[in-house]
Amino acid sequence: MRFSDRYPIIVTPHKNACRDFWVHHFDLQVGFDSDWFVWLTAADGSLSMAFMTPDHPSAPPGPEAFSGTGMCFELQVEDAEAEHAAFLAAGGHVAYPLADEAFGQRRFGFADPSGLWVDVVQQIDPAAGYWDRYMQGQ
Repeated sequence: MRFSDRYPIIVTPHKNACRDFWVHHFDLQVGFDSDWFVWLTAADGSLSMAFMTPDHPSAPPGPEAFSGTGMCFELQVEDAEAEHAAFLAAGGHVAYPLADEAFGQRRFGFADPSGLWVDVVQQIDPAAGYWDRYMQGQ
């Protein structure tokens, strides 16, 4: 199977607030917007995502409104510290402060208006030996 795009659709009554949040904080562009659906994309095509209201007239069976649990949306960046500073400067609220994790990530986290947990991560070197106890078959 060859994909021309891939993106999550988060079902939420807060479609417009989510659109505005992602446009404001991450400079995503609106590719399509209607009363019940918005598709957002990064200018370079590195990220696409969509938000859909629960009353979407052509919704496929099954997607109830997102409850805010059970999903972590990872955004891998080159410089988490710079992204953290920019997010705060733009009025963003960080729920998990910038930290260097022993497993090899510099990250911070927050929830968007739908309740989606977002982890902004930069890959860094893990602490020496950290992964040794977790590796299988070695």
